[in-house]
Amino acid sequence: MSISEEEQTPRILIVEDDERLAMLTQDYLVKNGMDVAIETDGNRAIRRIINEQPDLVVLDVMLPGSDGLTVCREVRPHYHSPILMLTARTEDMDQVLGLEMGADDYVAKPAQPRVLLARIRALLRRSENVPSEEVPQRLEFGELVIDNGGRSVTLNGELVDFTSAEYDLLWLLASNAGRILSREDIFERLRGIEYDGQDRSIDVRISRIRPKIGDDPENPKRIKTVRSKGYLFVKEGN
Repeated sequence: MSISEEEQTPRILIVEDDERLAMLTQDYLVKNGMDVAIETDGNRAIRRIINEQPDLVVLDVMLPGSDGLTVCREVRPHYHSPILMLTARTEDMDQVLGLEMGADDYVAKPAQPRVLLARIRALLRRSENVPSEEVPQRLEFGELVIDNGGRSVTLNGELVDFTSAEYDLLWLLASNAGRILSREDIFERLRGIEYDGQDRSIDVRISRIRPKIGDDPENPKRIKTVRSKGYLFVKEGN
């Protein structure tokens, strides 16, 4: 294998205390061209994620030491690549909590290997930042500047911290400013799957994005919710 090929191999860290399941998942992902390491303890996972900076983390919720939600919360200020949460729980609140802690996506266990692989590949594609020639790579809305070349957001000259998933959603909305995007549109374009009518991940991310761009969550002026239609990024500030 050449050096360039090695550099392109995605580095995945699986954080899972079920060693048999972790090894089965590792074998499957390795066979599909990924470099995969395993960590079974939440406290150690925090240190490894920050120090090693893998391209993506597959993170179980139930862990010894720090649980998955705590791991996600602790690493987010220092780690900006995708986190895919694995949970045996299917309750809506558990999924929302994971997203609020900074997870980019979630899969309920037991996850079908092909489904897990598809979600991982989708998250990696989103984080690769392939510029589009059709859309300007720098958008300015008053004091809000979104630079897709560096995947950075500044407000009043100050750099604002965004997770990969939050940035992707903001860029999608901002690059379609003045146009209402339905949840169906957003799901299809960001995750490559159909909206099931129940997933709340988009709503959770919108609620996290608004205060970061100086929008009042109670009376938003920049990202508006259009009842029964979707979300609208307003071109001009009010």
